[in-house]
Amino acid sequence: MTVSSPAPRLLVRSLPSAREVDAFCVQYAPRAPGHPAVRDLLRLLSEVPDDGLDARLAWVERWMHWMRERIPAQGLMDGEDATLSAANSRLSLLVRVLEGEAPLRLAVTKLVSGVCAGSRGLKLFAQVGLSGGNGFFSELTDRFVRGVLPPPPEPGKLSELLLRLFPVPEDAEWLAALSPALLARLTVLVGDPPPPDPSPTARVRGDLLDALLLLGVQVTGLGLAEDVRDRTPELAFRASPFLRLRMVCDAVLARDGAPDSLRDLEQTEADCRRVVASVTRHLEHSGVSVDLVYRLERIRRGLDRMEAIARVLGAARGEPRWREALELLSDLLRHAHADRSVRALVQRNARLLARKIIERTGNTGEHYITSTPGEFHRMVHSAAGGGLLTAFTAALKFFLVGLSLAPFFAGLFAALNYAGSFVVMQLLGFTLATKQPSMTASTLAAAIEEDAVENDDPDDATDGRMERLAALVPRITRSQLAAALGNLGCVLPVAVALALGFQLIRGHALLSVAQAEHVVESLHPWHSATLLWAAFTGVLLWMSSVAAGWFENFVVYRRLPEALAHHGVLRTLLGERNARRVADALMRHAAGVGGSVTLGVLLVVAPGIGGFFGLPLDVRHVTLSFGSLAFAGCTLGPAAVMEPGFLAALLGVGVIGVLNFGVSFALALGLALRARDVPLREGLRFVGAMGLRFLRHPAPFLIPP
Repeated sequence: MTVSSPAPRLLVRSLPSAREVDAFCVQYAPRAPGHPAVRDLLRLLSEVPDDGLDARLAWVERWMHWMRERIPAQGLMDGEDATLSAANSRLSLLVRVLEGEAPLRLAVTKLVSGVCAGSRGLKLFAQVGLSGGNGFFSELTDRFVRGVLPPPPEPGKLSELLLRLFPVPEDAEWLAALSPALLARLTVLVGDPPPPDPSPTARVRGDLLDALLLLGVQVTGLGLAEDVRDRTPELAFRASPFLRLRMVCDAVLARDGAPDSLRDLEQTEADCRRVVASVTRHLEHSGVSVDLVYRLERIRRGLDRMEAIARVLGAARGEPRWREALELLSDLLRHAHADRSVRALVQRNARLLARKIIERTGNTGEHYITSTPGEFHRMVHSAAGGGLLTAFTAALKFFLVGLSLAPFFAGLFAALNYAGSFVVMQLLGFTLATKQPSMTASTLAAAIEEDAVENDDPDDATDGRMERLAALVPRITRSQLAAALGNLGCVLPVAVALALGFQLIRGHALLSVAQAEHVVESLHPWHSATLLWAAFTGVLLWMSSVAAGWFENFVVYRRLPEALAHHGVLRTLLGERNARRVADALMRHAAGVGGSVTLGVLLVVAPGIGGFFGLPLDVRHVTLSFGSLAFAGCTLGPAAVMEPGFLAALLGVGVIGVLNFGVSFALALGLALRARDVPLREGLRFVGAMGLRFLRHPAPFLIPP
């Protein structure tokens, strides 16, 4: 819309008079001349600084505050797009004003040129959001210090300017929602200053090319590290795509981002990703270290950043380039805030640690899960042997309690009792109930990862994960039921036989009446804290599975079986064949023995540590508790077994089993989801779906088809 008398042109850097303000508002907001967005914009554009980087950056902050105002610049002229957001409506107003006001446009162009000339974007594009290799505690201390002490100003770095302009993490969504078309029009107006002022477009493009080269050097160094090369023996060093990556980046820089050089870069990045995938697959056989997991994560992040920069460089000028640039900037902003967040650091390291724990599936998951009726029955028989040994373990526990031992030796012998029993179970091929659910994190993670790789569509990947986990969870639950049936079905008669035999030989019961009554009271589900201790024991079971996976990985990563098989002294003493058998036994039982020893120690040490700090911690394992209750019943007699208190304790044993299983399995599932970056809401949705499926069709969760 035009008016009959044009407004007088404004003089830059002089405060406009009231007449000039009114004329300006009538020209650019004829339908709403009193709109505050128009008046504030005139005041802002009239105060563009001539020079000085600090003054110019302060003006850019003021402009961003004006853009962030929630009042939209709508209804100012006829024919406006009423669907624009508040930010885009103000951006549209700015573009219209600069198109019509040459002096203002020239001042803003000079300011943009000065800001870009005085700032560097290498750190922003090549370092923000990418780990610098610092240790966890070093980085944690640094972030705490930066949170308490004000950081020194660095006006020459775009990484600091980005955080000044967008001080909260939620600004990333606001930035991503800006219109690429309007930003392209704004770039045409203020992005090409007259000589001799430097071109902002050339400056930013140069920073992007420098960042691409720097990232190429870093990723090349990470990809050519020894532990990565050792896990890709089929690939010759000279044929490594990481070695080619540096040369391709040099070509991109030399040819100023020519399309064919960017296509070569894209192909080389894809080859590097295939090497990373191959290394990940080799972790199954060669083990994994924390350093290697961190290195693979840094390679993935570096390749992602290089790909995003290449998309910006290869996009056509105007709206397509701004669309890619906004995606890159919003991602950089998210990572810039994450780089200053202690919480983000803890979450990222927890995820990497989870990935390290379950990256190698090894022997710790699949053989604890049954599929067929034959496997189900073999699990019951294996668990029956575990129940037999547990009865002896419970009897020895009460015998040790009756000895007058110093606290250290009492704890030592109790830990040896538990750990020795669990190790013998492992070596004899027996099974302890509630132990196997916590050992299945690697198998769960493998099911999640398979669908994440096979499906490009996130929705399809989510559905695939749901289907695979929905098929896997019933196998785990019915395997646990088989183990519980075998344990409890055997521990009861063996414990009764031991108690009667002891009474026949010694003339008195294994437990005193006071001890038996204490056992019954301690297992009462609502008169004691037994449910809390059962859940706590589930945590200990999960921790033992983590230790089992760690020890098996340590054995494989350090190649201990090969070392033992070729050890000169061992071969001399046992012979070559027996030395090989020892090595094979170590490989076969590493996870089981490591987890068994850890569980036995934790069951004793955890309550001791709690008592040291005044916390009355205790443990409740379903098989040990049932064995203890059987000994108590033999002492109290048949009449006491039918008393309400004893029946409640029997119910408590059942609930202990459910909590042992539920907590350890939930932690294993959470570890798998965390390691594979599955959102929390998706995990909760899966749990709800599984609960609903169990209520509708419980049979597959209890018995094999």
